[in-house]
Amino acid sequence: MRRAAALCLSLTLLACAHAARPQTDLLDDVERRSFHFFWDLADSKTFLIHDRAPTPSFSSIAAVGFGLTAYGIGAERGYVTRDEAAQRTLATLQSMLAMKQGPEPRGISGYKGFFYHFLDMQTAERFKTVELSTVDTSLLLAGALFSQSYFDRDNATEKAIRETAETLYERVDWNWEQARPPAISMGWTPEEGFHTYDWRGYNEAMIVVILALGSPTHPVDASAWSEYHKTDKWGTFYGQEHLLFAPLFGHQYSHVWIDFRGIQDANNRAHGIDYFENSRRATLAQHAYAVDNPKHWRDYGDKIWGLTACDGPKETYMARGATEGDIRDDGTIAPTAAVSSIAFAPELAIPAIHEMQALYGDKLYSKYGFVDAFNPTLDWFDADYLGIDQGPIVAMIENHRSGLVWKTMRKNPHIVRGLKRAGFTGGWLK
Repeated sequence: MRRAAALCLSLTLLACAHAARPQTDLLDDVERRSFHFFWDLADSKTFLIHDRAPTPSFSSIAAVGFGLTAYGIGAERGYVTRDEAAQRTLATLQSMLAMKQGPEPRGISGYKGFFYHFLDMQTAERFKTVELSTVDTSLLLAGALFSQSYFDRDNATEKAIRETAETLYERVDWNWEQARPPAISMGWTPEEGFHTYDWRGYNEAMIVVILALGSPTHPVDASAWSEYHKTDKWGTFYGQEHLLFAPLFGHQYSHVWIDFRGIQDANNRAHGIDYFENSRRATLAQHAYAVDNPKHWRDYGDKIWGLTACDGPKETYMARGATEGDIRDDGTIAPTAAVSSIAFAPELAIPAIHEMQALYGDKLYSKYGFVDAFNPTLDWFDADYLGIDQGPIVAMIENHRSGLVWKTMRKNPHIVRGLKRAGFTGGWLK
């Protein structure tokens, strides 16, 4: 009787192991393929990352930040060796540091430590008349600081990584970008000066303010945090009360690098949650919206969901999303919306990953993982992958699997300083 029970238990455990293995295998395949977008496609001279591929494009500096993060993950997963990842990381950081900075409109890459949003892949110079971008520079710096903390060994290459990342961060003049203190401007151009818009109201820019607060050389006043949150909107969407922002990327980008679980500022302490829980609720609400499918789009449902900034039919890139009082939905789904929510709601994201891959096959899932977007109603599938959508896929799958990026960034003194100056307490910050 005891032997039969033991055999039954063994068979049950074996069945569970077999069920778990395909799930793990697919997650690893998605992560590995998405990693290779950065590893394979970086320019051999500048080490910049394409904004998109295979369509020829300029570089996105935000994508470079995601790439720097992906290199450490690739080393940890064995996609490349640690030495290979360290060499690529150092080459990228040194290339960024060597790029010309200045107030001139042409022939340069940035100014006051900030970088232009898009750069020419080969020359690394400003693309057309794009803006000097505070948020895209911050995503670049987040990747640099991850590299600084991840590559912690006592050898020449990893020491140089730490020093170069520090120099890149130290030279950013956050005070200069405060055209209307204590707020931080969205950007600047030589032609028009500072943007008329500042970072206010919950969105993807938490990382901007935290990095500005944590600067060892040009820190902004602590009041910048409350100024940023001054126009926050709380509401309830499909039964989920949370801080509102329609596209899911706003609930994901800062979370790629910062572990918000269990730490609170005055803003969310008053509502009894943390920003991680806020992102989970936003994810649950969007999933419920897709299940309800009020616009009756084809295939929307329990396993096909996710609205965020992405490509669309007729070459329309836009910030799609759904929240209380703000519905931007034309039937176009971005796989990164669901996949990059895996850290918040794995019970919803993992079935979506399996379903999208199984249902649409290589029209949606190919060499570098999921293409950027698709519209089942119009039977339209994107031809491109986007760096700023591939990056969160790599990082958030890894955060779900091991917490690697979060654990690494908890050790970074600049991130810790920025969080504490913003008023965060509790959890791992104790």
